[in-house]
Parts: sequence; structure tokens; C-alpha cells
Amino acid sequence: MGKGFALVPARRWYLGAGLIGLAGLAGLLWPPALALMLGLDIVWLLALVVDGFRVRDPSTVEVAREAPPAFSLGRALPVWYRWSQGGPRALRLLVREQLPAPLARGASLVRALDVPANRPLVERLDLAPARRGKGTGGQFTIRVLGPFGLVWRQGKLERRWNVTVYPSLLGAALRALPSQAQRRREAGLRNLRRLGEGRVFESLKEWVPGEDTRTIDWKATARRGKVMARQYEDERRQQVLIVIDAGRMLTAEVDGVPRLEAVLNAALHLAHSAVDHDDNIGVMVFADEVMQFVAPARGRRALRSVLDALAAVEGRLVEPDYPAAFGYLAARNRKRALTVLFTDLIDRTASEALVSQLGTLRPRHLPLAVTLRDPSLDRLAVVRPGSIDQAYERAAAEQLLLAREEVLTDMRSRGVLVLDVSPKGASEAVVAQYNHLKRRGLL
Repeated sequence: MGKGFALVPARRWYLGAGLIGLAGLAGLLWPPALALMLGLDIVWLLALVVDGFRVRDPSTVEVAREAPPAFSLGRALPVWYRWSQGGPRALRLLVREQLPAPLARGASLVRALDVPANRPLVERLDLAPARRGKGTGGQFTIRVLGPFGLVWRQGKLERRWNVTVYPSLLGAALRALPSQAQRRREAGLRNLRRLGEGRVFESLKEWVPGEDTRTIDWKATARRGKVMARQYEDERRQQVLIVIDAGRMLTAEVDGVPRLEAVLNAALHLAHSAVDHDDNIGVMVFADEVMQFVAPARGRRALRSVLDALAAVEGRLVEPDYPAAFGYLAARNRKRALTVLFTDLIDRTASEALVSQLGTLRPRHLPLAVTLRDPSLDRLAVVRPGSIDQAYERAAAEQLLLAREEVLTDMRSRGVLVLDVSPKGASEAVVAQYNHLKRRGLL
């Protein structure tokens, strides 16, 4: 609690002062009323001073907050507060709490509380995040009402609170019907590695002439007095690396929502599916520099790391540096991976650096480019023009779409898988493509 405090007259005192002021109006007709008003003013001011001396110090108020480890968009979660004070009587409090920006865009939460003298007050607030991201808040401004209800004594209390808000987890939690989950399990069982990549030792067996001599285990051969060979089983766990281009292309909005938000939702769904398949999952976010990198790992802990990275992603109005980003990626991830790049395209000239860098991932990696179409541009290209201006707009839209398709065709010719989808359908399409690749054993 801060050392300084302030005394603020309460509404009751102002109401009393207003009633006393009416005596002054009566003095226009009856002069002795002016003397009465002066006496009442003195008494009322003395009552204010006495109440100010008797009001409790806000520093005697204690509060403990119990909050979820993280929030997600679209879902309200309870936050619990435990208020207590050591005085002989109940206290009337007026509390203003500065919430972290992701919860309320920096707004304050105000409420009135009655804290009893002999037991704590437990308060529950259901808070729904306003946006994705990370933020810090938690300062309380507390006013304690005096015994007469005439004055507030105000002080501050610091209870720092670091909040993380993930993208919406509702769709990811409900993403799979039983039939879909069964298909994913079947895809995992049929998944195969290419020979020589990531084989897992299973057991020893006697070597048979004609088999690969590289499988011979010479130590086991010496111990047993006969040639023994290692048997391997195909490794079912693959690497899935999510790469997000957070440059200017994904900062544009579709129906009032930044396309980057649709990318993050799709990436979240893909990460959940990869963890369900027991695949390793990692993420890299870049623009003019690499902003986030989480090395591929397995399990729920890896998923939590990916969620933390996605929560902090912010778009930048800059040109992405593709050579630097892919160079960074190549230096930190040498194992074969399904590399899913979320981005967008304009034309061949503007996208040449992206296309050339994606092509370098083959054949070691399996690159998948997920590009987000602009539904308004698609609609504009097929609308029947009613004026010359609309005809020009349609022609421009058709030209942009044609240039975009040429880039996508170029990417496909370089061995890059391409998924060109609308923002609303990105999550479902990406997960479906991932499951398709698993079933075909292409990872």
C-alpha cells in the first residue's frame, strides 16, 4: 500500500451540504436563516473532519487473487478474490482495479464491497478476454468509507498480475467428432518414414546373407559368437513446424478481422492435431526479423510452448525478410519436417523471394504453403458490373487473381504443396490436409 492517502467527501456529505444550502435561499425571506445556515455549515464541516479522523487506513485491507494460468478468446473464466481486514467493524469499500490490457483493453474494473470484520469476503468475477496477447496490470485503488458515511479515505495497493490470452481454444477443443478422431488414429498407424531417416531400434536377430551389412551389430556378434543384426521399426513420430509470416500481407482485415487472427486459429488447430498424433510440434514467427522460435518437441508441454508463442504474435507493417527467416530455420531444424508456412501472395515479382526460399526446402523437408484468399476480391471478380467504374474494378480484380494463380502454379512446380483457402475455412482445411499427408505416409 502506498504511503500517501487522500480524503474524498462522500455523496452523503454533498447531499447534506446541498440541503444546508437551501437555508441560504430561505434567508432571502427570513434573514435569521442565514445565521442558521452558517452554524449548520460549521457543524457539517466538523462532522466531515471527525469522520476523516475515524476512517480506517486502506493499508489495513488485504486482498489475494487466484486467477487461471491463461485465458482464451471467446471464453469467460472465473477469477477469485479474498478480501480481509483486521478491524472491529465491517468496512465499505469502493475498489477500482486496473486490469491487464488483453482482458479489458486497459480499462478499470470498479465495484463496491462490504468486508466483514470477523471473516474474509470471497468474491468471484467472470472475466472474458477482449483480445489475444500478453499484458500486466493489477493495481488497486481502494476507498474506505468513514463510520458516518461522510468521507472516503483513498489509497493504492499493488498486486501485479501477468496475463496471457491465447487464441480461441473452443474450436480446437471441439474440432474432432468421433469418426474424425478414429481416422486420425488410423492415419497415425499407417504412417511410415523413408528408409534411413529416423529409424528406431527394436531388437536383435541373426544376420542373413544378402541383408544390408550396415545393420550388423559387431559387439553383439562378438558376445554371441555369430553374426547379429539390428532390427528397426519405422518411426511414427514426425516433425511439424508451423511458420507464420507476420509481415504486412496478413495485417489486412477481412470482414473487420485481421487475417493474422485466422492464421493463428488455423495454427492452433494444427498444433492440437499434431500433438494428438504424437508428432513433434514447433513454431517460428517472422517479419523483417525472427520474432518467435520454438523448437519442435512432443506432448502437451510442447503444445503449451506453442500456445505461449502464438499469444504474443503481433502483425507488423513491414516487408518480410524471407532469406533471413529461412536461413534461421535451416540452422536450427535439420531433421525432416512438414513445414507449414502461413502467408499470402500478390504477384510473381513481389513473391519471388518467398517462392525461391520455399523451393529450397525440398527434398529434405515437405513444404506446405497456406495462403489466404480475400473473399471480397473473389466476389468483385465475378460481379456483373453496372457502371464503367465497376467494370474497371472487376477487371483489376481478375488481373490480381490471375497474377496470384501464376505464383501458386510456380510454387507447385517447385514441389511445394499449396493450400489456397478463405480465412474462415483455413483451420478445417489445414487439419484435413495434415491428416491426408499422414494417411499417405508422405511425412
